[in-house]
Amino acid sequence: MTDVTGTFRAAVEAKDLAAITRVLDPAVEFRSPVMPKPYQGRDAVTTLLGVLLETFEDFHYTHDLAGRARTGPPAQALVFGARVMGKAVQGVDLITFNDAGLVADLTVMVRPLPAAMTLARVVGRRMEELAAPA
Repeated sequence: MTDVTGTFRAAVEAKDLAAITRVLDPAVEFRSPVMPKPYQGRDAVTTLLGVLLETFEDFHYTHDLAGRARTGPPAQALVFGARVMGKAVQGVDLITFNDAGLVADLTVMVRPLPAAMTLARVVGRRMEELAAPA
């Protein structure tokens, strides 16, 4: 299998939602401590990631830690910095790839708490707007 750990990062850094979507497994799960339940499936996760691309200001990765679980496909941790509504946020994307090299699981952790709560409010409001009937 080719090295897949750079595919998600490159797509996010390019802010290319179509490229991000192409590297997501159809059954991908997205977890976050500020969301009560995971987002499941490529369409739902793509919508959420699109909102995050709009929400984060000055998003940049600071560290890229690639590895492998004890058994199975590659895994990766990407540490990032950004701002949300002017508040500095630091976070990490924990990524597990499937055997085909697609992102199967994405867990995002953010800190500090005030910035995480601002992020949750802004993203939650935008997701509600997108889900509302036209």
